[in-house]
Amino acid sequence: MKILAATDFSTRSQRALRRAGVLARDLSAELTLVHVVDDDQPSDLLELERREAQRYLEEQMVSIAELQGLRCSSEVVAGDPFDGILKAAEERSIDLIVMGSHRKQLLRDIFVGTTIERVIRTAACPVLMVNAEVEHSYKKVLAAVDMSQPSARAIRTAREIGLTGDASLSLVHGFDAFAKGKMSNAGLGKDEIARYVATERLQVGTELVAFLEANDVGIDNWSLRIKEAGPVEAIMEEISQVAPDLLIIGTHGRTGLIKVLLGSVTESILRSVDIDVFAVPPVRE
Repeated sequence: MKILAATDFSTRSQRALRRAGVLARDLSAELTLVHVVDDDQPSDLLELERREAQRYLEEQMVSIAELQGLRCSSEVVAGDPFDGILKAAEERSIDLIVMGSHRKQLLRDIFVGTTIERVIRTAACPVLMVNAEVEHSYKKVLAAVDMSQPSARAIRTAREIGLTGDASLSLVHGFDAFAKGKMSNAGLGKDEIARYVATERLQVGTELVAFLEANDVGIDNWSLRIKEAGPVEAIMEEISQVAPDLLIIGTHGRTGLIKVLLGSVTESILRSVDIDVFAVPPVRE
């Protein structure tokens, strides 16, 4: 198991390094700390910045308690943060990238996304976005499932990597009771509408269990939570109720669920939650 923790030496990145250290210890993994310096500057300044960054990385390996005693190395890469992180991950055959949530840049982010969103969109391996302070291994894990192969793969990957461990496990799925609005407009009573919604929920639950069993998710250990809501609303509501410290989510398509325009599920979640998010890309062709 090989973990890459990317840092820009911010407080957000400090949390990511600490979480990466906890995971590396729990999973007996090899850890690499990576910092990317801007290569669009004179060579002498680039070399100075590279040396300073390397020195600071080595200081953090000694000063951060969670990193001490691990198989830990460091590397400074020149380039764009997004490309540099992916290059380092590819060269080292990394299994998991750990990053802090990045500062938003308003209009620029609408068109190109933050660094971590671009990494999640393109990386061949899973990415863990660290939002919360690191106190312990994950205790409560929530997984979003939409009955697609990417969502099932995300859950299996989290289990195989070892992120779920001994945590309390919950699955959330949102569904739309399509005929509810028409029934209301037709003047049908609340009881009849409620029976229809209950029947839909039961049917969705049956289909969800069959999907999870067919995709080797191992549902015996999971608490299933089925909500009449859109995917983002269902996830956010469940986070509010369960208070998990990790959310598992899969991405769709060749470039992931994150799109150039606003509105995708993963983008909305990444920019809204204050818990850690484990995002798993689909299998690349």
